[in-house]
Amino acid sequence: MKAVFLDAASLGDDVDLAPIRTLVDDLVIHQLTAMDERLDRLEGATIALTNKVVIDAELIDALPDLKLICVLATGTNNLDMVAAERRGIIVRNVSAYGTASVAQHTLMLTLALAARLPLYQTDVRDGAWQRSDIFCLLDHRTLQLAGKHLVIVGSGELGSAVARLGETFGMRVSFAARPGNEANDARPSLTSLLGDADVLSLHCPLTEATRGLIDREALATMKKEALLINCARGGIIDEDAALAALRDRRLGGLAVDSLPVEPPREGHPLLDALHEPLNLIVTPHNAWITPEARQRVVDLTADNLRTWLTEEHG
Repeated sequence: MKAVFLDAASLGDDVDLAPIRTLVDDLVIHQLTAMDERLDRLEGATIALTNKVVIDAELIDALPDLKLICVLATGTNNLDMVAAERRGIIVRNVSAYGTASVAQHTLMLTLALAARLPLYQTDVRDGAWQRSDIFCLLDHRTLQLAGKHLVIVGSGELGSAVARLGETFGMRVSFAARPGNEANDARPSLTSLLGDADVLSLHCPLTEATRGLIDREALATMKKEALLINCARGGIIDEDAALAALRDRRLGGLAVDSLPVEPPREGHPLLDALHEPLNLIVTPHNAWITPEARQRVVDLTADNLRTWLTEEHG
């Protein structure tokens, strides 16, 4: 039984693929795979392993031996699920592998914005502390998290982990009702919570209901000192509107770990704005990348493979 891993580089070079390797007769590993290389590399494979390589209907129909697609991520938007189902190909993904890692990263971003770290680091770099008439700098008003209101969109395992960390800092935590399902959700709507939020942290999937969720109108209802954290997906916030609010001092801080197009080869306004004196942080979609989380992806994929083999062969 042949398995082909199309983009092993997406997990780094320090993970152990032995849990997968021991379950198949032949594991072929490619660090990266271009679109025009997919067919040749998957020919004769029973199992395709992919993180972000696209497996579309045309490719699926050209691979008669393919029986299982393992996605080494939570999102399956790189697959044509309808085509896979039509062909009887099983698709398995992984979830909850990076809860501790992403929650830790979220808190790091929150703490950094609350301390106005980007602004003070720029001041120190530019010599403002060295020229100060007193022993410290007081130019940027910081935010003490204790007693403040943390509003979270997304009450799954990740959102709940962030809530627990927020509570250890003495924050009051509220979960917003699921966007698009407010009528059937007993929790308060995001709209009703925005005006009282000191920190808004997003941990929901990108769907039609959440695309542009934090737009110009939503931002206008928030406190001007509020912090906005997006460790979910690019596009859930209107990045242009958020940047405008930050520049106009209608938002206290902005931190994102993802952008609508990744990698952002054509650039992005938030990347350009990093040169400005703003309380802004952009991290390169790496909230999840602790070694423990990346190894967990492999281990969960091996579990998926083992379950499929049992179901397939008994």
